[in-house]
Amino acid sequence: MNWDQIKGEWLQLKGSARERWGEMTDDELQEARGEREQLIGLVQSKYGKARAEAEAEVDAWHAELKGAA
Repeated sequence: MNWDQIKGEWLQLKGSARERWGEMTDDELQEARGEREQLIGLVQSKYGKARAEAEAEVDAWHAELKGAA
């Protein structure tokens, strides 16, 4: 699953992101709209992580989605 597919299916995938990052609100996840950079920024700000760490988490979540597809 690539990021264009994630954007297109964001309403369904938002639940998976919510499970991964439970502190994020529905509004915050809605704002991300399946955009990789937005999601990385949210993980950074919400969890106080460095950019590289946030990128690694988002990429790991993406890899899980690809494996499930």
